[in-house]
This record gives sequence, C-alpha cells and structure tokens, in this order.
Amino acid sequence: MADPSSYRPQTGEIPTNPGVYRFRDPHGRVIYVGKAKNLRSRLNSYFANPAGLLPKTHAMVHAASSVEWTVVGSELESLQLEYTWIKEFKPRFNVVFRDDKTYPYLAVTMGEKLPRVQVMRGERRKGTRYFGPYTAGAIRETMDTLLRVFPVRSCSAGVLKRAQASGRPCLLGYIDKCSAPCVGRVTPEEHRALAEDFCAFMGGEAKRFIARLEKEMGAAVATLDYERAARLRDDITALRKVFERNAVVLAEDTDADVFALHEDELEAAVQVFHVRGGRVRGQRGWVVEKVEDFTTPDLVEHLLQQVYGEDAEIQGRLPREVLVPVEPSNAQDLAVWLGGLRGAKVDIRVPQRGDKAALMSTVRENAEHALRLHKTRRAGDLTVRSQALQELQEALELPVPLLRIECYDVSHVQGTNVVASMVVVEDGLPKKSDYRKFSITGAAATDDTAAMHDVLTRRFRHYLVDKTAQIEAAELVATPAGPAIPASVGTGPAPASTGTGDAALSDTTTPAPKAKFAYPPNLVVVDGGKPQVNAAARALEALGVDDVYVVGLAKRLEEVWLPDSDFPVILPRSSQGLYMLQRIRDEAHRFAISFHRQKRGKAMTVSALDGVPGLGDSKRKALLAHFGSVKKIKAASAAELTAAKGVGPALAAAIVTHFSPGGAGGDSDESVPAINMTTGEVLET
Repeated sequence: MADPSSYRPQTGEIPTNPGVYRFRDPHGRVIYVGKAKNLRSRLNSYFANPAGLLPKTHAMVHAASSVEWTVVGSELESLQLEYTWIKEFKPRFNVVFRDDKTYPYLAVTMGEKLPRVQVMRGERRKGTRYFGPYTAGAIRETMDTLLRVFPVRSCSAGVLKRAQASGRPCLLGYIDKCSAPCVGRVTPEEHRALAEDFCAFMGGEAKRFIARLEKEMGAAVATLDYERAARLRDDITALRKVFERNAVVLAEDTDADVFALHEDELEAAVQVFHVRGGRVRGQRGWVVEKVEDFTTPDLVEHLLQQVYGEDAEIQGRLPREVLVPVEPSNAQDLAVWLGGLRGAKVDIRVPQRGDKAALMSTVRENAEHALRLHKTRRAGDLTVRSQALQELQEALELPVPLLRIECYDVSHVQGTNVVASMVVVEDGLPKKSDYRKFSITGAAATDDTAAMHDVLTRRFRHYLVDKTAQIEAAELVATPAGPAIPASVGTGPAPASTGTGDAALSDTTTPAPKAKFAYPPNLVVVDGGKPQVNAAARALEALGVDDVYVVGLAKRLEEVWLPDSDFPVILPRSSQGLYMLQRIRDEAHRFAISFHRQKRGKAMTVSALDGVPGLGDSKRKALLAHFGSVKKIKAASAAELTAAKGVGPALAAAIVTHFSPGGAGGDSDESVPAINMTTGEVLET
C-alpha cells in the first residue's frame, strides 16, 4: 500500500477552479473519479488527515499512487466529464448501481418484415420497440392475453421458415393466437398493422381499442351474429384485464419516474416505479455498495447520472418528471444535463404531499424490502468467499491479500491442436470479461511444461509492454522538478487566458492507451503439479516479474505445489480455500476444453481447395458461390477465376497451378467432395 504523502501534490499546485480529478494505482488504472467546485479544497481533504477518513476512503488513498486533475469551465461541465470518465474507466472505488435482478421486456421487432412479439432481456436492438420492464410472470401472462386480440407472430425464425416451407402454420396459428402470415392468411402489410396496434395498446391507447371492439360487438348483435359478438366480448374482457392490471395512481397525463432508497452505513437499495399515462408500467431496483463518503443527495445525484446516462443513450425512456426522496447535489445542473439528453425539459422534484408522496412511500417500502432480501441472500456467499481467500493467503504464507487470481490450463489430444485458457477471479467471483484463450504452436506445443511457459511468457510480456508505455508517456510530460505528473494534471491555478472549460479539456486530456490484458494478479494458479509450477515460475523470473506468486493444483490428490518445493501444501478436504482453488481450476479446464473442441472441429474440416496459397475462408466461399462446385473451379481458366469476388490474377494463377496435373491438387479425384470429418456433413459438392 502506498503512503498518500508520497504522491500528495503541493497545495499551491492545485487550482481553485471547478474540475474533475482521478486517482490512479501503481499500474496506471483509474480507481476513483470525482468532481469538485474547488479542486484545491477537495483534494486537500484527502491528504490532510488520512487517519480520520472513512475506512473505504482510507483504503482508496492508500491504494492509489498518483492523482491528476482536469480544470473545466463550470459545474455542469464537471458533471458531464465525471459521468463520461466513470463510464469509460469503471473505477473500483466509485459507486456503481447494479440491477438487483434481470428484468424482462416485452419487445416487438418492428425492423423485421414480419414483426415478432417476444420477451427480451439484455442489450437493446435497433428497430425493436420495448415495453416494461415487467416481472417474469406478469409479462408472460400479458403477452399470452394480448395475442388473443392482436395475433402477431411470436415464433422463432426457424419455426417461421419451416412453416413457410411446409405451407402449414404452427400450433399458435391453429388456435388463433397467430394470424399466420407464414402461410398467407394475412398479407405482410396486414400483419404489420396488427403489430402497430399491439404497440399502440401497450403504449397507453387501450381505451381506443376497447371502445372500437365494443362498437363492433354492438354491430354484430344488431345483425344477429352472436358467435362473433361472443368472440368480441371475450376480447374486450382480455384487454380490460391487461389494462386494469396497472392501476391508476396519478393523473392520466402524468409521465414520471418515482425513486426511493433505503440505506445503512455499508449499502443502499434503490427502487423506481415507471409511471406512464398515470399508471405504473414497470419497476426496477438497484443495490449499491457505499465505497465513497457520500451523503444521500450525492447518492441520488450519482444514481440519476448512471440510470439516465444509460437510459438516454440506449433506451430513450427519459420522462418529463423525476421524483426523488431528497434533492440531489447540483440539482439545477443535473436537470439541465438530463434535459439535454431528453431533448426537452426535465423537472426533478421532491414530493411533499398528495398522491405522489403516497406513491413515494410505497416505493420506499419496496426499497426497504429489497435491501433486507439482498443482505439475507448475500450473507452466506460473502462470508464463504472471504473465508476462502483468507485461508488461502494464510496457508500459502502470502504477504498480500488475494484480490485477483488467474488460473491457466493447457488442453490437447496427444499433442495436436494445443490450446490454453486463462480465467480470472476477483474478490472470489469470476470476471469473464478478462478471460483469455491461447493457441500454442511450434516448440511450445511439445509438452505441457513448454506450453505453460509459453502462455505465461506471452501474458506477462504484454503486461510489461503496457507498463513500459505508461512510464514513458508519464516521463514525456514530467515537470522540470518533482515527480512526473500526467498530462491532465494541473500545475497551479489556471491561466486567465485558458478560456472556456472546453479549451481546458482539449489542452489537458490525454486518452490512455488500450491495454491487451488487465493488471497483473496477486496469485497465478496452474493446473498441474511440480513441473508445471516450476515452468510458470521460470517464465515470470525470466521476465523480471517478482510481485506475482505461483501455485499449482495437482488433480490426483488435490495437492497445492509451490515453486522449487519438494513437498506440496496439503489443505484440509473441508477447507473453503481448497474448494475455491478447485472451482477456479475446473473453470479453467472447462474454458480450455471448449476452445480446444472448437479448434479441433475446424482442423477436421477438409476441402479440395485446401493448400492453395493465399486462399482463405472468405475467398473460398466466394469461389463456391460464383461457380457452384469445386469441379467447375478446377475446370475454370485464370481469366474466369478472376470474375469471382476478391480473386485477383495472382490468386487465380495459384489456383490453376494447384489443380494442374503436376500441382498439389491435380491428382485428386474430382468427384470427392469436401467433408466435415467430425460430423460427416458434405460441405462442398
């Protein structure tokens, strides 16, 4: 841990202007981003008395090794820049609001020729309209009910193609929950009109459709068509059931998001009700760990930044009014920022009385329940993870806590298609975004120890290259005296000629280079015994990496091996630390096996076009699409081959040479197709 006094800037160097500051760790990663009306006052508060800081702020300033700042022209600009950098760097010590569950949306794929109604989760897609979020049970019931009145396609693309090929609709078409555009019961234009009506109903125009059906039912009764009248009656009942499910809580012209939170000294739970047209259309929740010394207004400000930053750019669902439990910090600037995202005015208000205050109370009760539920569910997992990490640190006699662990495994079949995997665990949880795959060829593929040495060398060589680049970049902008200061660090009050905040940003902001790998781990685990551990240790020693510890987990007796040790470390079978190592090792094995199977499947696909110099997959597909078969490709002249997309004179000459009587493919039987040797599928005819 670094001593904050070692990188504390001089008070006179820090400007008194508004701005945004960043703390970085020894590896150059941004670990905290903050904003301030007065940079000098705010930054001095971190260094004046570190012992008096809150525990997590104390941990942050001791984990950092440098601080830098950027001067801006106003508090609004600092708000915008702070949000941008938090989104870009994802600092570990900043508040991050995480969904307490995955919410499904009712989606209509209006971008397709035949729109489809389906339940979707995850990232949003262009050309698709979304409604919700809903709970899983409610959304299925809503969708099933509405398909009776608006029989829009809900089948997958595969089912649609089979129905079109066979001329028979699927089951939903037979039970009148799909208009069956696949077999021509309705035209694509009529089907799209149904989808538009579906979207209009979900968008709040329910009364119009109910009134229209009631009018049609009256006309059917007048003509004595009682069967049609009965069907329309049932449709009206279904629509009213969906319409009344969302009770009216506010005036019908009210579009608002109602936020409430419940917090303790460590965590906070947030709930929001999405009110559209006076009805509660959806609900979402977040749980946040309070890693910063935040007041409730600060917490509300960061909540709105993160929620609507994503919402405005991806979902486009900003309402006219945002109701919050307390007025956020910088409320006026925040309202201006949100208004810019929405393209219209956004009001941020604290309801004091009436229906809105009553609804706020209901949302707060949901937040209290969500926090209790989160703590109940998390208590066991958090305790076990902490216990496992502490047991490992003590059993291996490591001087540092195991914040990040990387595990490596090599996979092959009798020395062929050799691959390796790297899986990452942070704070006892897998971090799949940092997983890596390695293809191993040449001398490194001769045995497991050579492969392990190659993988560790490649992984940490990239880390050293990135580290050297960061050091050189810092040295280029070093001040004449004192420690190196990054380009975005101010060296005193901003000159009067600096101008607006935009100019300050353009003068001081330097984008960080993209790293191929994340920061180094505290512990490297290899799948294997003493030979694999020693190979990994030699790779790190050759690179000069001396702050990463290495162990191996042997499968046979689940022994933990240390480098250059004659005897393994034996952990008790009931040890949580051993269970964690086993889970990490098994995950690395699974990841390596899946990559090996993928690579082996590609290697076992043979073709008569293999071996042509310069002919890759895309150009091979272009040749087959143009000529239709390998036989016609063999018979084509060089001039004819150049008619295919991407095939030039040199490649055409190489293909002709390959299939000439003296070429590598000239003696092959023309009737032999390309076959996948794993499945037996004929790939080329």
